[in-house]
Formats: sequence, C-alpha cells, structure tokens
Amino acid sequence: MVAEQKGSEPAPSPERPSPNTTAPESEARATTWSPLAPGHRWGRLDPLWRTLAAVGAGLAQLFALPPYGLWWLGPLSAALLLLAVSGTRMRRAAWLGALSGAALMVPLVHWQDIFGFDVWLAVAALETAYFLPMAMGLSLVARLPYWPVWTAALWVAQEAVRARWPLGGFSWGKLAFAQPDTPFVGYAALGSSALVSFVVALTGAMLVWTVLRAVTARGRARVLLPALGLATSAAIVLGGLVAPAIGRPAPLETVTVGMVQGNVPNVGEISILGERAQVLHNHADGVSELAEAVREGEYPQPDLVLLPENASDIDPFRDPEAARTIDGAAQDVGAPLLWGLSRFNDDGTRHVQSLVWDPETGPGDAYDKRHLVPFGEYVPYREFFTRFVSRLGQVSSDAIPGTDPGALEIGGTTLAMGICFDVAFDSPVRESVAAGGQIIVIPTNNANYNFTGQSQQQLAITQLRAVEHGRPAVVVSTSGVSAVIEPNGRVAYESPEAERDINVAELTAMEGPTVATRLGPAPEALLAALGLGAVVASVVVSRRSRA
Repeated sequence: MVAEQKGSEPAPSPERPSPNTTAPESEARATTWSPLAPGHRWGRLDPLWRTLAAVGAGLAQLFALPPYGLWWLGPLSAALLLLAVSGTRMRRAAWLGALSGAALMVPLVHWQDIFGFDVWLAVAALETAYFLPMAMGLSLVARLPYWPVWTAALWVAQEAVRARWPLGGFSWGKLAFAQPDTPFVGYAALGSSALVSFVVALTGAMLVWTVLRAVTARGRARVLLPALGLATSAAIVLGGLVAPAIGRPAPLETVTVGMVQGNVPNVGEISILGERAQVLHNHADGVSELAEAVREGEYPQPDLVLLPENASDIDPFRDPEAARTIDGAAQDVGAPLLWGLSRFNDDGTRHVQSLVWDPETGPGDAYDKRHLVPFGEYVPYREFFTRFVSRLGQVSSDAIPGTDPGALEIGGTTLAMGICFDVAFDSPVRESVAAGGQIIVIPTNNANYNFTGQSQQQLAITQLRAVEHGRPAVVVSTSGVSAVIEPNGRVAYESPEAERDINVAELTAMEGPTVATRLGPAPEALLAALGLGAVVASVVVSRRSRA
C-alpha cells in the first residue's frame, strides 16, 4: 500500500481558505485527493456527482450479487462509495450512505414481502441504517495515510456488526457473497468471509488510488504510481488463486451421496395439516423413486441419502404414521437418511432439526438449527409485537435454537451441518467442520422464495463455505435450488426450481481444518478493529489540527 505523495495538489490552509472554497463546504480542506471536492472544476456539480456515485455504489453491489452475478462490480461498488463520501461533512456522508444502502437493500431483500410489504421495507430500512455510520467513517479515514487499507477494514466492521445485531443479525448482501467462484473467494480459506470482503473493498480502494495518482501526479510519477496501483490490485486478485493451497485439507474416501428434492404442493402456503402430510409423502416418494433408479442401475447405491429442511413438519416422534413413512423410505433405499423435520416439545415449542434415520436402528443423532429466522420461525417479544401485527399470530409455535455444532455421523461419514439460514453466518459451519465434519451439508426450505433470487443468493453463500473449509458441499432443498459444490466453489450439479428432483453424487470426504477454520473469528475481529481504530485516529488528528 502506498501513502499520499508529496507531489499531489496541496490542500488550502485551514487558517486561510482558498477563494475557490465555499464556506459551507470547508470540510473539503481536510482531504486533498478527491476530484469532486469543492474548489475543483467539478465543484458546482458536487452534490449531483456524489449522489450518482452513492446510488451507483449500491446498485453495483446489488448486480454483483446473485441472481445477476456480475461479480466484478463488487470492487467498483466500494470505489464509488469511497468517492461519494470523500472530503465531505459527516451529515452529508450519512445521507450518501443511506442512498447507497437503500439502493442495495430494498431490491436485494424484496423476497421478504412474502411476510408482507411492511416487513420487506422494515428489513431493508434496518439494513440500510448500517451504511450511515460506515459512510461517515469512510469520509474520516480517507484523510489518513494508507486510506485504502482503512476503508476496506471499515467494510468488514460494518458487515461484522450487521451479522450480529439485532436479533442475531442479518448478513445478507456481504461483499464476499458476490464472489462465490471468483479469484477473490480463495481468501475465504485464510480468513473466512471477512477477508474476502476486505480484499474486494481493498481492490476497489486501490483502483480509486490509481485513478487519482494518474490525475494528480506530475512528471515520471504520473506513470509509475498508476502502474504501481494496478500491479497491487492485480496481485491482490491473483493472491486469491493461491490462498486455498495454504493448509489444504487431506482427502479421505469417496462417499456416494443421494439427494431428494420432493417439492411442495402450494408454494408459500404450507400451513394446513393436509399440505404438511403431502410434503412428507412427496419426500418419501422421492426416496422410493431414487431407490427404484438405483435398482435399475441408473445410479450407484448411495451410502447415505439427504433430505431437506422441513421434509416433514409432522413430528414422527408424536405421529406413528409419519414414523412408519420415514422408516419405510429408509428401508426401501437401504441407506441411512438425513431427514429434516420439526421436533415438538411438551410446552409447544419446537426444534428445526435434521435427524439421522437408519433403516435398521431407526432414529439417531440430530442437529438443531442454530440461527432461526425472526418473525418466521419464532416471534421475539411475542406479546408486544402481536399487539401491532396480528398476522404474526400465524407463527403458532416458537422454534428454539440449537447450541451444539452439527457434526453428524451417518453411513460412516461425518457431515458438517448447517440448516438454511445458518449458512449465512460464519460460526455454525465452521464449528461443525472443527468438530470433525468431512462434507458440508445445508438442508434448506426455500419453497416460499422460488424464482425470487433468494435461492441463488443462498447457493452463492454455500459456495463460499466450501472454499472456506476446503470441503465439498451439498445443498438439498424442498423445491430448489439443490446443488453439489466442489471444494473450489464450482457448482457441479444444480436442480431446477419448483420440481421434484433426485440425484446421486460421488464426493470426496476431507479431513483437517483450513487456515480459516483454525483462526475462527480472529481475522474478522482484527480487520474490524483496524477500521474502527482508524476512525478514532482520524478524529484525534482532526481535533489536534484545530488546536
């Protein structure tokens, strides 16, 4: 990284403002590098350019993410937001951050309207709010030497807080999640999603640095400095290709894995007992269809068969007929099943669970979903919120989150489990791998979100998890998208949406942790601390300069 050069255009003295600097915008004196700062030839168009850059930043990040997948817009998004807020007051930076966040979040989470138009906009507004302090921080740290590093670190800090608060957080839309099978994703093997977001934002900041050096440098430096910036950006990108080879897990035996996507009768309306029974039978019939295909030689005999989250919302421990249905499916295919179900407690609460069901010994170990969907799988502060939103009463029972890592042994293989929403957070899959998981498995129920892009967004996150932990990953869904992912993040198989589907894949179980698995949350904590520390340093320097 390169500090500010002495050859760049000097800022006007704080004591004696330049005659070209307007008084309301005197904050531009704090930075010397922004080509959009007042006093420059673009000064009168300053509000327009900043607004366009901020909105463009949000839209660039949106189109970098699935289902659009224009991943190269990720660094451009970070670059545009940096340009938008550089050299401006905190209040304006906050407003520009709000524009950028709204341009991203309102369309990104439109699938939340399944719970109501108001829920969609409320979630989008809450997620947008995180961009205000980040934009303010960017405008501050841009005044420091080595600002590309601090700006990238602030992106990590924003995403870290957003993934934890409130109600356990909502990490959708990270910069990292737009890079499922690109050179950037390789950094996940070293520092999880946080390091990927950091290098994406750093690349964007370095592109800004390169352009500014080409504009402001003089003489030979006008060629050398942009060349250095481009070389640094290229080195960052190429480093992602090498990263997964550092501490790569060791391959074990090959495992034959069956997958069943049973489909649902009425997308978005799985509510009455008849439909719940239909979903159960759809998946049992899917297992029988797979068993028949194996007998006819279309597929090899699976060592285990995976079924999605909510493959049965009827608790087989309380309904003997449901138990007989699942047991019959296991015996038909002759392999243990991983069956997603709702496990009800005596007090009316439940666990969202994936249960091992052996054809000989019946039910065995289970994993309970750890990150539950607020207002979907449980209603926080139920008595309070149901007074104002009566339809929340349709969530008739509150799910209870699990606490233990999901390392489930089935058919001689240990699976690293995470159910649906779990995969958007670093800890559940990481802890399941650290506990001995050899293949990542993500059962999910996206029936409410078919053809909205949500399934593709979740698939991209799972691709990153495969690279992060150096293991193959399987997504198995009620109605799509189900997929098989290689350890390098490439999708080897993908099912259609809203159709029944069966598949058998040969996967290589892996042993041992990656660097990211070993380090856990440390890279994220370090990078976030760097960003927040730079904000504090900028404030201190600014106050001292005024004294």
